[in-house]
Amino acid sequence: MMRFKVFKFGGASVKDAAAIENLHEILRRYPDDRLVVVISAMGKTTNFLEKVLHAYYHAPDQVEGLLVDLQRQHEDVAERLVPDPGSIVDGIRTLFAQLRTRLSVDHSNNYDFDYDQIVSFGELLSTTIISTYLNLTGIPNTWLDARKLVRTDSTYREGRVDWDVTVQQVCDTLLGQEGKVFLTQGFIGGTAENLTTTLGREGSDYSASIMAYALDAESVTIWKDVPGLLNADPKRFPDAVKLDKIPYEEAVELSYYGASIIHPKTLKPLQNKQIPLYVKSFFQPDEPGSVITSCSLEERIPSIIVKDHQTLLTVFPRDFSFIAVDNLSELFTIFARHRIRVNMMQNSALSFSICTDAEPQRVQQCVEALQTKYKVKYNENVLLITIRHYNKPTIEKVLAGRTAILRQTSRATIQFVIIEN
Repeated sequence: MMRFKVFKFGGASVKDAAAIENLHEILRRYPDDRLVVVISAMGKTTNFLEKVLHAYYHAPDQVEGLLVDLQRQHEDVAERLVPDPGSIVDGIRTLFAQLRTRLSVDHSNNYDFDYDQIVSFGELLSTTIISTYLNLTGIPNTWLDARKLVRTDSTYREGRVDWDVTVQQVCDTLLGQEGKVFLTQGFIGGTAENLTTTLGREGSDYSASIMAYALDAESVTIWKDVPGLLNADPKRFPDAVKLDKIPYEEAVELSYYGASIIHPKTLKPLQNKQIPLYVKSFFQPDEPGSVITSCSLEERIPSIIVKDHQTLLTVFPRDFSFIAVDNLSELFTIFARHRIRVNMMQNSALSFSICTDAEPQRVQQCVEALQTKYKVKYNENVLLITIRHYNKPTIEKVLAGRTAILRQTSRATIQFVIIEN
C-alpha cells in the first residue's frame, strides 16, 4: 500500500482566504499521493482565544464581545472562499455554540485545564473551514478529530503522548479507509476520559511528527513563509542564509535552543524511524526547501537564535553557603514542580541562574516556593541569544550596541542574556 506523506500548515499559511486558496493549490500538486494534512489555528486565533480565556477568568462581561469578533473573522473568511458559504458557516456556528456553552459555566480554577478546553477551538475551526472548502472545490477529504487520534495523559497544556494507544488509534482510523486526503488538527489531543489536551505552544509540528511516526510515513513537510531552514530570523537578520540539509542531531540542538521553525519535540519520533523532514515555502512550493535527515554536517554555518520575553532568575543561599549538589537537586525539583523550562543555566559558588520563558503565573509561584529557603533576584523581559557554531564576526554582529549580563560558552555554542535598553 502507498505510504502516507504528512503535510503541516501553520497559522501563517492558513491565516486568511487567500492563504487557504494557496493551500488548495499546493494540495493539487499531489493528486497521486496519500496525504495527512495537519493544520494549525488560523493566524492569531490562538492568541485571541487566550484573551477569551483571560476574560473568562477576570472580566466575564467581555467574553461575548470577544466571541462575536472572533466568529465574524472566521465567517468573513468563509464568505471570501466560496460564493455560497452556507455549509462552511454552519460548521463555524456549531463550534461557536459549543464554545459559548463551555464558557457559560464557572471556570474550574485549574487554568491549564480550562486553557486546553477553550483554546483548542482554534484548530477545530480552521480544519472545519478548510475541510468543507476543499470538498466544495474538488479535493475530496476526510476530516478527523485529533482528540480521538492522539492519546495523552492529563498534563494540560503539555500533554504527554501515550505512544502505544496513539499508534493503534491512528492506524485503526486511517489504514483501513479509502480516500487520499485526510485533514486533522495540530496542537491538540485527548485523554482516556475524552477531555481535550494540548501539546505545548507551537505543538502542531509535533502533531505532524506523531502522525508520521504512527503511520511509518514517507516524509513530513512543514509549509512555512520562509524558503526553508534559515540560520537566523530574517526579520532580525536580513542576511540570513538557507541551510539546505542538516542531520537530525543538529536540528535537535537548534530546536532545543529555541529555533522557532521546528518544535523541540518534533524530531525524535522522526529520527527513530528515519523519516525525513522537509521545510518548504508555501509561496514557492516547487522550490526544494531544506531537509532534515540522516546525513553528515557538511558546513558549520553559524546559526543565531533569539528568544524574547525571557525571565532571568538568580538564586542565592540565605546563609552564604556554597551552591552544592543538594541545593541543585532541590532547585530542579522546584523547577519541575512548577513546569519551568530551563533555557540556559549557570552556577557559581554562591548563586545559580536560569533563563526561562516568561510565564508570569508559573514564574511567580516558582519564586514564592524558592523564597522559603533562598534569596531570589530576577530580571523580566530579557533576551536570550544563542549562537550555534559561533565565530568572532557573528558574536560582534549580535552584540553590536548591546551589553550581556550573562555569558556561557561551550565548544559549539555560546549564549548571552541581554537587557534591552
